Amino acid sequence: MATDRPSTVYLWELAWILPSIALPVGMLAALAVTAFGAGINVAGDRGRIDPTKVAEHALFKEPGVAEIAPGQYEVRMTGQIWAFVPNEVRVPAGSTVHFWATSKDLVHGLFVPRHNVNVMLLPGQISHAQARFDTPGEYPIICHEYCGIAHHTMAGKIIVEARR
Repeated sequence: MATDRPSTVYLWELAWILPSIALPVGMLAALAVTAFGAGINVAGDRGRIDPTKVAEHALFKEPGVAEIAPGQYEVRMTGQIWAFVPNEVRVPAGSTVHFWATSKDLVHGLFVPRHNVNVMLLPGQISHAQARFDTPGEYPIICHEYCGIAHHTMAGKIIVEARR
């Protein structure tokens, strides 16, 4: 006795094959978007300095905040055992801040909640992040990579002052 309806086995195979093709294609598309569209890349040798000579490097010789153009500020910062240097950054509201940071000793993190700042600070690797601060207030700078027994004390703040 022959039937004209499709095989149930064929439909079940198709139900498994299509997602097994779609998932890798979707992951590859997400990887391409983050690598090329969002500019997220793995750190390379470019931007590396000797971690024992961070204080001698021109970028980190005088850590702090500098105005590089109207409304544009550059923060040169180092992470070291349980401290950010500088640990307080002051900028006016409406500023775009470029963070240039590295670590002198261990792996640290540089995280500013609700802003596009979330980077690892590897010893000797110069990291860059940029964010715009429009609303006056205090924003925490947090180390999000475990760096030892006093990791919980490693914090700083960004003070965004109202324009006068």
